[in-house]
Amino acid sequence: MASENIIAALDIGTTKICALVGEMDEEGRIYVIGHGLASADGLRRGVVVDMEKAVKSITRAIEDAQLVSGTEIDSVTVGIAGEHIRSINSHGVVAVSRSDNEITTGDVKRAIEAAKTVAIPVDREIIHVIPQQFSVDDQSGIKDPVGMSGVRLEVEAHIVTASVTTAKNIYRALERCHLDVDHVVLEGLALSHALLAEAESEIGVIVVDIGGDITNLAVFYDGAIRHTGVVSLGEKNVTNDIAIGLRTALKHAEELKQTYGAALASLVDPEEMIPVPAADGTVGKEVSRHVLASIIEPRTEEILSLVIREIKRANIGDLLAGGLILTGGGSLLPGTVELAEQLFDMPVKLGQLTNIDHTPDELQDGRFTAAHGLLIYGFQNEPHQTGHRGQVKSLLKRFENWISKQF
Repeated sequence: MASENIIAALDIGTTKICALVGEMDEEGRIYVIGHGLASADGLRRGVVVDMEKAVKSITRAIEDAQLVSGTEIDSVTVGIAGEHIRSINSHGVVAVSRSDNEITTGDVKRAIEAAKTVAIPVDREIIHVIPQQFSVDDQSGIKDPVGMSGVRLEVEAHIVTASVTTAKNIYRALERCHLDVDHVVLEGLALSHALLAEAESEIGVIVVDIGGDITNLAVFYDGAIRHTGVVSLGEKNVTNDIAIGLRTALKHAEELKQTYGAALASLVDPEEMIPVPAADGTVGKEVSRHVLASIIEPRTEEILSLVIREIKRANIGDLLAGGLILTGGGSLLPGTVELAEQLFDMPVKLGQLTNIDHTPDELQDGRFTAAHGLLIYGFQNEPHQTGHRGQVKSLLKRFENWISKQF
């Protein structure tokens, strides 16, 4: 259907790869019409470490999303994250070009380009220049200066950079999957599109995404992103601690964490006993559920404490009246919100998807928030049709595949 507006998003996480296909109707409502999941083989902490495995994982997720949606995916909005991400705040100043002193979109673009003229190491590339606010002559705090009158235009901007090598390897992997890139988006920015109401970004809020290997954080206030950071710990570290503490295999430790785990030991009945398999999978011992929670709590507290340290380093904690929003797989354990409230001394809640009108039930928890944010970002930034939907094309393709196998 030529009138349909369909795009795809690809979240390359540290433990999984998630591909989503979304459709926007004439009223601007977004529906997820297909998805594919694959384990993040060939990737570590958001970085490609084995190209062949990474390509196979991405291909698997894309093919599943195509099959479910009946859509051929040829380009994606892709997320980028990892310890290689760095951000700084910059300042740009230009003179207004028109003789009548009316500010145009061209002046805004030149101001943003001026903000980019900062010393960036040769091994890094800029992936985002996000305007925070503009100033016209002596008037500051302006969101959109176009059409205003002035002599001098200034912009405060948040600049996000990534490792050139890491970014190129992601591009190369997508190229080998025969995928074009519509946008490369910082995952912290994508999360804001999926989680934040406009009022929250105005009064100040922290978004913390506890992933598998890393934890991403982004700070928003006055309607703009102000700080981004990465903590090099995630929920896998919790699983490792359980495996060591209870002397069991990693897969059993993950199962115990998901089934019986809690991030706050005081919430758990110390009399409740749980079975712990031996490392070889045979019947092992029983331990108190309180013991399991006592292993999980210190590591979760360490992750959140490192987030606090990052926020203090940015010197912005006093501006965040909206509190903390938790997301990611590591936020789902009971007690995580309560523990964060104790440590941050501010309101804490689990993130809830916004701006998505329908998505499958299995995609509604925090593990898939970033993928939904990428989809929303793709629609909000030069949306265009990147897929061709229809049963006829799908049936024709299957028929061609059958023919090729027979002959």
